[in-house]
Amino acid sequence: MMQFRSIHHLNCMPFEFGVHQVTHCLLVKTDEGLVLVDSGLGSRDYAQPTLRVRFLFKVDHASRDPRHTALLQLPALGYAPQDVRHIVLTHLHADHDGGLPDFPWAKVHVYAREYQAATHPRRLSFNDVVGIEPKHWLHAPQWVIHDEKFEPWFGLDSLPVLGNEEPGILFVPLPGHTPGQCGVAVHTGERWLLHCGDAFVRPCQVDPVNPSSPFSSWAAPFERYMFPLPARQTLSRLLREHGDQVTAFCSHDPNAYAELRGISLEEAIQT
Repeated sequence: MMQFRSIHHLNCMPFEFGVHQVTHCLLVKTDEGLVLVDSGLGSRDYAQPTLRVRFLFKVDHASRDPRHTALLQLPALGYAPQDVRHIVLTHLHADHDGGLPDFPWAKVHVYAREYQAATHPRRLSFNDVVGIEPKHWLHAPQWVIHDEKFEPWFGLDSLPVLGNEEPGILFVPLPGHTPGQCGVAVHTGERWLLHCGDAFVRPCQVDPVNPSSPFSSWAAPFERYMFPLPARQTLSRLLREHGDQVTAFCSHDPNAYAELRGISLEEAIQT
């Protein structure tokens, strides 16, 4: 199993959509260099925001402070930008892949179904029309497209990201929010962290005992549209059966981010 010397939790876009939220990314130090799991927004999004990114800033009341980019958080952790060798994406929405141009030398890992749906769409949902920003890919990233050669992981399909010889980082398909969205599982040496992207937005949705909704009843169609039930049911079952070995969290939950970082909620929504 790949040995991880450190795993850092980054908030790469604080925002407020009804309540304070974060954009939770991981920075993993491995023998293959730094691995960034999702990237939040990038420096170009702040310097020259596209129409979609301006919409994101407006609707989500997102922070306009570029110091929240992964690029500018690296020095405080003792790293240089060139140390980032791999970027692993849960899905290709702007708030998750905006940092790609900041690391043009990095290999960008994405599930084949997600890459195909985003770059060669047959049709786009409103969620994708608003969320997908092709200008994040104009620098011709070094894509690594992962085909469906699945291996079992706690009863689910998985794909090793850095090869079978170092199986400590896995794609775990959780489609619904986008056609090829994946969770990204990272082994800490003791248990697994499962970054679930936007498969859910609050832990109550995947509670293994009594799953419930954080939304008012009138917003049920929004929940089903943005966070489809099958992925949430899959995660509920995973946590019910293997919660002692897997810690699952989503991209935008400030409470999980604070807990995993060991800081207060007030600190979490500001860092």
